[in-house]
Amino acid sequence: MTEQTPAPEPAAAPTPTGADQRRGLLRVGERVQLTDPRGRLHTITLAPGATFHTHKGYFRHEELIGAPEGTTVTSSGGVEYLALRPLLSDYTLSMPRGAAVVYPKDAGQIVAMADIYPGARVVEAGVGSGALTMSLLRAVGDGGRLHSIERREDFAAIARGNVETFFGGPHPAWRLSVGDLSDVLPLAEARGEVDRVVLDMLAPWENLDAVATALAPGGVLIAYVATATQLSRLAEDVRADGRYTEPQAWESMVRGWHLEGLAVRPQHRMIGHTGFLLTTRRLADGVLPPLRKRRPAKGSQPGEAALVDEVGDVVTSRSFQEVPDAEWTPEALGERAVSDKKVRKVRRDVGQAPEAD
Repeated sequence: MTEQTPAPEPAAAPTPTGADQRRGLLRVGERVQLTDPRGRLHTITLAPGATFHTHKGYFRHEELIGAPEGTTVTSSGGVEYLALRPLLSDYTLSMPRGAAVVYPKDAGQIVAMADIYPGARVVEAGVGSGALTMSLLRAVGDGGRLHSIERREDFAAIARGNVETFFGGPHPAWRLSVGDLSDVLPLAEARGEVDRVVLDMLAPWENLDAVATALAPGGVLIAYVATATQLSRLAEDVRADGRYTEPQAWESMVRGWHLEGLAVRPQHRMIGHTGFLLTTRRLADGVLPPLRKRRPAKGSQPGEAALVDEVGDVVTSRSFQEVPDAEWTPEALGERAVSDKKVRKVRRDVGQAPEAD
C-alpha cells in the first residue's frame, strides 16, 4: 500500500489593510468614542499625558491606553464613560472635515446599489473629506482599485489624512489625483477598463462622455446630487447621451426608534433628506437603448422637463438644458462655502498641513 504524502498547509492569507486597527488593546494615536450615561458621544485621540475634560471632571488618557475595547472609565466628577473604537459610520461623522461628508446611509446605498465588489476597478470623483472613500476601499479590498479624483488640493489633503488615519497608513488599492475628472480620467484609465464610477460633484452631466469612455459595457455609474434641479438635469442628459440605460433615482431617509420599556415609538428627530442617488449602466458600443414609453407629466411640453410632486402638480416645466452653466454654482444650490481658515485648521488636524504653515 502506497503512503500518500499529506498536502501542504495552505499559506496564511495576508491580513487585509486596516484590520489590525480594529482589533486588540487600545493604543496611542487611536481615536476612541466615549459614551456618557445620557448617551452623548465624545471622540478623543489617545495620547500620553493627555486628559479628557468636561465641566463634570476629567480623566487621564493613560487609563484607557492598553485597556481592552469596551472598557469603562470614571472621571474625577464621578461620571462613567464607555470607551469603544468608533465604527466607520461614527468615524466619518466625527472626523475633521473641510467639505460636507456623504452620510453613512447614502454611502451604504452607493456600495450596495452600485454593486461595489472585492476586486472591482472603481473611479470616484469629488472626494471631499474622504468619508465615501473609506466605504469604497472597504468594498473593493486590497485586491481592487479605487482611483479618487478631487479638484481641490486642500480637500484632497484632508481626505488623505482621514483615510490614512482610519486604515493606519496608505491603502494599497487607493490612488488619489488632483484635477478635473474630464482631464484626469482619459489619461489615467484605459478605455472600457473601469467597472464602476461614483460621482459626487456639482454638475456630473458635464462628465458623461468621459465616464462612458472609461466604463466597461455593463459598468455602473452612480451619482450623488443634492437638489432636484441637479437630479432632473442629470437624468435628461443621461437619456440624451444614448450610451446609458434608463436612469433610476431615489433618496433614503433614516428614522431611529426610542426604546424605553413600553415606550417604543419613533424618535422625534430623524436624518431626512441628504441627497439624491441616480444610477445607470453602460450599454455596449453601438447598441441603442430600448425606447422607453412613459406618460408625459401634466403640463409638460415637448422638449421640456417637468418635475412633478406626489399629487401630480407641476413644480416647474422649464427645460434645465436652458439653464446657463454659470447658474450651477454652490451658492445658487444652497451650499455653504467653507472658509480658507477652517480648511487650513482641518489640514493641520489630520496631519496634512501645507508646507507654508
